[in-house]
Amino acid sequence: MRESDAQRYQRTAMHAAALVVARYSTSFGLACRLLTPALRPEIRALYALVRIADETVDGAAEQAGMSTAQQANALDALEDTVYEAIRDGHSTNPIVHAFASVARRRGIDAELIAPFFASMRRDLDPAPFTAAEMPAYIHGSAEVVGLMCLACFVEDPVDRARLRDGARALGSAFQKVNFLRDLGDDVHLRGRNYFPDAVVVVEDRQPVRPDTDESPAAQTTLRATDATARPHRSIRLTETDRDRILDDIDAELAQAGEAIEDLPAGSRLAVATAHALFFELSRRLRQTPVEMLVTSRTRVPGWRKAQIVARCMLHERVARRRGREADRSKAPMPLDGSRR
Repeated sequence: MRESDAQRYQRTAMHAAALVVARYSTSFGLACRLLTPALRPEIRALYALVRIADETVDGAAEQAGMSTAQQANALDALEDTVYEAIRDGHSTNPIVHAFASVARRRGIDAELIAPFFASMRRDLDPAPFTAAEMPAYIHGSAEVVGLMCLACFVEDPVDRARLRDGARALGSAFQKVNFLRDLGDDVHLRGRNYFPDAVVVVEDRQPVRPDTDESPAAQTTLRATDATARPHRSIRLTETDRDRILDDIDAELAQAGEAIEDLPAGSRLAVATAHALFFELSRRLRQTPVEMLVTSRTRVPGWRKAQIVARCMLHERVARRRGREADRSKAPMPLDGSRR
């Protein structure tokens, strides 16, 4: 049967979303490849829109010379376009079209979309983050993304409600890991501190001296000078506070891990692999001296990623075999006493 224009456009939009994922995230792209073919394009479509929104408030839009007001207008327009595409079933923006097609199919609406754009909008506000506003920010920037993915993975509303807290915890943990990995760039280049209750940022014109009794290994004071005349910023982070952040992350990863076991087989391996990769990142962040933590981005080497993927695949294979054996043991015995 000949492909219709609508089908061709849909396929092209999904291909565009896959290209965005491939260009921007190796770890996420790896996890996506472990999804079943039916789920893979849906999750790529979700992530692609998240990536485009992020580039609107950071990165590409800023480097193009857009003012903060222009970025805010562009973000507002993107959000409006998303709602219109969900309503109309079509968008001239392929990434928005791909996202909207998934949203329409999975029932993703303003309850999850509006908090996401609100958090993106907050990144354009130069006011320092406070500890009180971080839960709402994390919910919009990360937890709702986990819930969007859950909507694709689990169709039954009862099962989805049961796994909701685990999905939120996983999204939150992933976000916090990346905040810690990007601490130096976020502070020095963007003027943002996503850990206001643990990280002290000082803007000054003179060298900042530590006012703590902790050893140099437990505290670092760094300074960055931007060629575009941004203020000098010094980061103060103790090992104690770093470990407190990571304890919170590990608790969320543990909570998410309990929910992963109850995911359908089509998504369980991919989510378990992403979960394991971020647990490895957390472990490496804990072992990284704070003076290096704020000057370099912690990564998982390719060989270690391969080990983690292989381990998760083996675990999934064993789990499926046990599931089949359990199903057989529950099957009624035939009248002749033989096994089916």
